Amino acid sequence: MGEEQPTTSSVPAAKQRAPAAEGPKILEQYSTQVRNIQVNVVIEAKPDSYTSTYGVSISGISKTTEIILEEIREELIRKMELEDLSVDESTGEVDRQFDAELNRQINLYFAYEADETKNVLRSYILSRSLGMGYVDFLLHDVHLEEIAIDNAHDPIWVYHRKWGWLQTNIYMSSEDQIQQAASRIGRNVGRQINTLNPLLDAFLSSGERVNATISPITPRGNTITLRKFSDDPWTITKFVQNKTISSEVAAMLWQAIQFEMSILVVGGTASGKTSTLNALANFIPPNQRIISIEDTRELRLASYLYWVPMMTRLPNAEGKGAVSMEDLLVNSLRMRPDRILVGEVRRKAEAETLFEAIHTGHSCYGTFHANDAREAVARLTNDPVNVPKALLPAINLLLVQFRNRRTGKRCTFQVAEVTDKCEHNVLYQYDVKRDALVRQNKSSRFVQELSLFTGLSEAELQADLKEKQFIIESLVRGKVFNIERVGKTMADYYADKESLLKRLKGKN
Repeated sequence: MGEEQPTTSSVPAAKQRAPAAEGPKILEQYSTQVRNIQVNVVIEAKPDSYTSTYGVSISGISKTTEIILEEIREELIRKMELEDLSVDESTGEVDRQFDAELNRQINLYFAYEADETKNVLRSYILSRSLGMGYVDFLLHDVHLEEIAIDNAHDPIWVYHRKWGWLQTNIYMSSEDQIQQAASRIGRNVGRQINTLNPLLDAFLSSGERVNATISPITPRGNTITLRKFSDDPWTITKFVQNKTISSEVAAMLWQAIQFEMSILVVGGTASGKTSTLNALANFIPPNQRIISIEDTRELRLASYLYWVPMMTRLPNAEGKGAVSMEDLLVNSLRMRPDRILVGEVRRKAEAETLFEAIHTGHSCYGTFHANDAREAVARLTNDPVNVPKALLPAINLLLVQFRNRRTGKRCTFQVAEVTDKCEHNVLYQYDVKRDALVRQNKSSRFVQELSLFTGLSEAELQADLKEKQFIIESLVRGKVFNIERVGKTMADYYADKESLLKRLKGKN
């Protein structure tokens, strides 16, 4: 039993390229464990291709062994109706239903192999049998953000956190397999995808967001797009370490959140808006009630926070039972929240409710699609959102996130205040040449409001900023990046600031 080569059995022979004169350049390689299986990943730049590749291979399983395992898998499918299982079911449930038959087949074909090897072979069949086969291996790669199945003729593509879009060596076996997988996902959330309903938005219990389409809406074939979310959420210290944001601006945002200023995180698609909102939530004091409202559970706050997450619900097949973001926003105001987090503001009704909530004394934080502060103000005050200009100053700060599509780098692009005249005033701007956030204009409203509501002078506010900046930089130096550890430090700050400062100064 040798190591399987990067080209899996799912890849048609006709798809293989002739070897180039110059060999491929390995950009990165690593391994992951999926149900006892070691999955090897090799990312390569090939001289005969404009796109880098993401190759998957499995240690310890030769091509001959794989052929036998595929025969066992097909026999199990025939005998046990395995195709009826959901792509979202747990391995434990599969074990209870099929363990005896699977073990019998493995012992029959591989009687003389060690128990450890048999466990690997058994895990391989389970992974290949659930829903989308090799896609299961991709779902377990923490470096991937997106998995795109475009049809059964082209390879699956993935979006890698470091290398961007990559072409894999994995293919779906047929258009039917893609549609069956989409149908299973839809059934799990009480929805259908068929000729009459060719679009599907849903999510797996493990948190991945799923979008699916079927032909002829997508003429080249059926599609499934899975967006993965990190098991280790971004924190403000990770942002500072990666130069996504500066410690000075992070301290300013902490100050704004501590003193209950409202912030709208703005940016384009995949610019890191939700990750930023998640990181900022760590600054909320632990004795305040937080209500979060999302379409999909993307936020993950530290355990010390008093947090009640809420989710919208799509209508059923009869078009009934929907619970919208506006419904949840209105309901949240009856739950006595101190802070309200909104996953994404899209529509007029949601925006108006959010702004009314701020005007009634609630601190609110949300995300909004716009490329910069000027565009955010324009989009908010014009169709289709069309928030009355008189309500706009309820938002104190606009935090603009940016993703450089050439390099994949994400960073804070602007920090702007909303003036009393409903205009934006950029306080910090990202300088591409210096790769740094640079102070632009003096505040005309934000600092004055902070001083008015806290009773602190500008000098005292500046000293408070320096303390916060010192704490953030100390955590970065101490490599404190985990959300719970960062959260504990913030809780310590609100419980006994002087003791925390003394401890950090002693370490430095």
